[in-house]
Amino acid sequence: MAGLKPILLVEDNPNDIELTLAAFESCQLANEIIICRDGAEALDFIYRRGPHAGRQVQDPAVVLLDLKLPKVDGLEVLAQIKGDPVTRAVPVVMLTSSREETDVVRSYNLGVNAFVVKPVAFDEFFAAIRELGVFWALLNEPPPHTGGWPSNT
Repeated sequence: MAGLKPILLVEDNPNDIELTLAAFESCQLANEIIICRDGAEALDFIYRRGPHAGRQVQDPAVVLLDLKLPKVDGLEVLAQIKGDPVTRAVPVVMLTSSREETDVVRSYNLGVNAFVVKPVAFDEFFAAIRELGVFWALLNEPPPHTGGWPSNT
C-alpha cells in the first residue's frame, strides 16, 4: 500500500514467522511484511544490496530482529544499523526467546529501541506481536527521512 512503510521481520524459525504473520493479519495492518531469514539478508535489505538492490528507498517502520540468526547474528545486524548515521534512526525491536541478561544489556548498549522476549504461550505470543505491530506501524511517529541513503553498490 502506497505511503505505508514496510515492517521488516528478521526471523529464521518458520513457526514464529507464521505466527507473526497471523498476528499482524488479525489486527489488519496494511503494511507490507518483508521477511528475511538470516542477518546477512536483513543487511542486504536495509542497505539495498543483492536481491534488494532495486527496492524503493524507504526505511522500514520497524525491524523485528531475532538474536540467534544464521550467517550474521542479530547483535551484529543491530550494531551495523545503529552504528551507521544513515540508518541509526530505523527503529529496531529485538524479538527473541533469550532471557540472558548479557543479551539485553548488549542490545541496549548497541541502541536497540526495545527488547521483547517471545512469550511461550500461543495467545501471549499472538498478543505481543499484535501490540508491537500496532505501536510501531501506527502509533509511533518516526523522525523524517533526511536523505543520505547508502548507494546500492
